[in-house]
Formats: sequence, C-alpha cells, structure tokens
Amino acid sequence: MGLTIGVDIGGTKIAAGVVDEEGSILETCQVPTPPTAEGVVDAIADAVRTVGAQHPVEAVGIGAAGYVDDKRATVLFAPNIAWRHEALKDKVEQRVGLPVVVENDANAAAWGEFRFGAGQGHDDVVCITLGTGLGGGIVIGGRLHRGRFGVAAEFGHIRVVPDGLLCGCGSQGCWEQYASGRALVRYARQRAAATPESAEILLKLGDGTPEGVEGRHVSQAARAGCPVAVDAFRELARWAGAGLADLASLFDPSAFIVGGGVSDEGDLVLDPIRKSFRRWLVGGNWRPHAQVLSAQLGGKAGLVGAADLARQG
Repeated sequence: MGLTIGVDIGGTKIAAGVVDEEGSILETCQVPTPPTAEGVVDAIADAVRTVGAQHPVEAVGIGAAGYVDDKRATVLFAPNIAWRHEALKDKVEQRVGLPVVVENDANAAAWGEFRFGAGQGHDDVVCITLGTGLGGGIVIGGRLHRGRFGVAAEFGHIRVVPDGLLCGCGSQGCWEQYASGRALVRYARQRAAATPESAEILLKLGDGTPEGVEGRHVSQAARAGCPVAVDAFRELARWAGAGLADLASLFDPSAFIVGGGVSDEGDLVLDPIRKSFRRWLVGGNWRPHAQVLSAQLGGKAGLVGAADLARQG
C-alpha cells in the first residue's frame, strides 16, 4: 500500500498528515478540536479530505486517546471526549470513503517510534509517554501488543502507591500521579512553597507564588540551574525509572523509549531516569540492561504511527 493519512486527536487540535512508506510526512493540516463528540467526527473527516485532496491516499489511521476495541473500530471509552462505544471507524469511513483503522494514540506513537524513530533496530520495545498523564505502548517480536480486548499498555493506571493520590480515573496511587507533567508541576510547587529562597528563579518565571508555577516554568528554571526545578525533575525521574524497572520484569524489552512533552528536556530527565532504572532493576548486577532511549519523532509520532498502522490494515 502506498500513501496513507494519519490523524492525531488532541485536546485542542486535530492534526492530519499524508505519510509515505518511509514515514515521511508529505502534507499536513490542523483543525480545532470541537467541543462535541459528533463535532470531532466531522472535524476528522474535514481534515482527512483537506490533506488528502491532492494525493492518491489509500487508507486512514486515527490515533485516539482512550480504550479502542480489539477490532480497531470502536472507542470504548475516551477520557476527554464524550465517546462511549463510539463506532468511529464506521462513521469516518462513511464520511471519507476510505478504509479506516482506529488505534489508541499512545499505541500509535509507540508504533511510529518503533518503525521510524528510536526503536529502529529493536524487535522488542516498550514506550512510555510522559505528558500531562502517562501513556504507553508495547511492541513484542515486531508486533504491536494490544491484548485480548485491545486495551493493553495503560501503564499510567498501574497502582504504584496503595491508597495514594487520587487519580482522574477514580483510583488511587496510579503511576501517572507520580511520573507525568502534572506530577512535575506538583513537585515544583511543593518545593517552592517549602524553600522559596531556593526557588527564586522558578518563582520569577510565574507570578511570584508557588501556585503560579506551570510546567514550562519548571523546564526553563531547570535549564537555568534552579535547584528546586532540577529536584522536581529528579523526583519525577525517580518514579519513572522505578516503573521502567517493573516493566522490565514483565516484558524484558531490549529498549525503553521515553516520549511525551516532559522528555523534550533530554538528558535533564533521561539521565536520572536511567539512574533510577538501574537502581531498581531486579538482579541488575547480573542481567542485561535494556537501553533507555529518548523518542525521536516528537509530536509527530502518533500521526506517523497511525498512518503506518492503516497501511498494514
């Protein structure tokens, strides 16, 4: 199969792109994410028609945040869009007249990195995305592992602290409450409140109060050497690396790929993640260690991965 379209559904925008067999994006467009569930379906169709108008496109892949069924057709549940057993494949196919494959957005990103990014040369990789929350994807033996019902790799909701922090999913102690963009901001605010004299750089970037600290401020302050911001990254990395050590016991991959917005800080976060991974890896002194790699495709991974999954049917 030749050219396909990948669609990445975000909270504020929907991105679509024509992708070739080498993973190169030939053309893209973006449309705002509508506030209604049916409006999102229409917006997806509009974006597909727009970006594919001048190309001989053969199929469409959609990356959607949420649980996607084993047939890659129905979004069983989406946390940020009012989709409950939404027949997304059928609805988009009816609108655009092309075959459609629906996949979880983190799975699509993992597949994109495996095929065209940091995972090239590896048959067994586990990806985590450190964004607002924590997502993941698993590739075993060169195949995306989705589980029997299609909803595997929801790593963010592994409980790491019994009776811990309340998660948006309704449970307590989920991994993403300790290793995510939200967690990073919480760590920075807590530390800035406790030792404001050490957080001068960080506080000046906001409104002068711990409550005014945002994620971008933590990154900027850490790059400027603010000890409170650097310590917040280390705390996030401690939890992230420990979680990877647990995943190594489950899947034994040759590589972990760390993506998402938090990973954009490079070695500032990757080095302490690697250190924590080595610290908590069971039998680490006597067993091979998986590589911990930074994602290469950035925000394009989900779009590219969804397009490639559509190519494979």
